[in-house]
Amino acid sequence: MSDKVTIAIDAMGGDYAPETVLEGTALALAEDSSLNVIMCGPAGIVESYSDANSRCDWCAAEETISMGEHPANAVRKKKNSSIVVGCNLVRDGKAQGFFSAGSTGACLAAATLIIGRIRGIKRPALVQVLPAAEKPCLLVDVGANSDCKPEYLVQFAQMASVYAKDVYGVANPVVGLLNIGEEDSKGDALAQKAHKLMLGRVEGFKGNCEPGDMLAGKFDVVVTDGFTGNIALKTIEATSKLLFGYIKDAINSGTKEKIGAILIRDSLRQLKQNLSPETYGGSPLLGVKGACVIGHGASSAVAVKNGILVCARSVRGNAASIIEKTVDSTEDMAEGV
Repeated sequence: MSDKVTIAIDAMGGDYAPETVLEGTALALAEDSSLNVIMCGPAGIVESYSDANSRCDWCAAEETISMGEHPANAVRKKKNSSIVVGCNLVRDGKAQGFFSAGSTGACLAAATLIIGRIRGIKRPALVQVLPAAEKPCLLVDVGANSDCKPEYLVQFAQMASVYAKDVYGVANPVVGLLNIGEEDSKGDALAQKAHKLMLGRVEGFKGNCEPGDMLAGKFDVVVTDGFTGNIALKTIEATSKLLFGYIKDAINSGTKEKIGAILIRDSLRQLKQNLSPETYGGSPLLGVKGACVIGHGASSAVAVKNGILVCARSVRGNAASIIEKTVDSTEDMAEGV
């Protein structure tokens, strides 16, 4: 696949759109010389932006889907919304990926209904990079599927393993099932049945992963249902913010502390960057026919930039095509559940 990639971008997605999205897109274009974008939004905004930025085209989308709207209904009714228009561009082959910091539910609905699920994939899943020790860890699912069957978790694990290999270069991903203990018998019925299925179908599966092991560097991929994964992700993000709040208070508590902070300033900056969700840009949606990355609604320009670059990286890794060829169908697993 050529290094040249075209990503459709929702100009109106996020709490600070369109200004932050436009700024983040400019940063992404400056960092990736092989990146092209198609900005989707009101003509009065995206046309002038396109004229002022090289490698940027535009596609008019006069409607916006708000966070409070019913996702599937909004996607069906608002055919000229920036989310729907962006997904149409991927479906029609005019872009290879789509990025939005807008409504997660609407992005999930549009990607599934318009871009389409990969054949054999029962449920697309959101994956998030966690700042684990020494190397990143991929947590899947983090919010796309609250209610899951055991065979769904097997597919999540297989898809995330492909993503770890072909996008992040992990040669032999170590996979774990998020659970309350290491023993095979731990957890509810879903976890126990999923564990049994994953033993024979997921390459690199090493059993249950306790919550504390997610950030310890023991696993490359950790699998769970979307309800549990979303809670885990938000807990980690909140803990990170709390930690840096304590560090800031400690630094400002006295003259000696401020002098000490100056001496380790570079290390503190690197630590903050490693732990910040903005560094990872958003959550790729695995299981659809093109690359789709959904950013946080409160994304800054840096987060938007990184989300767009992650989307381009997903395209170059050819993850969707490999998933289609390698992931087991749920029908094949039915007898083992």
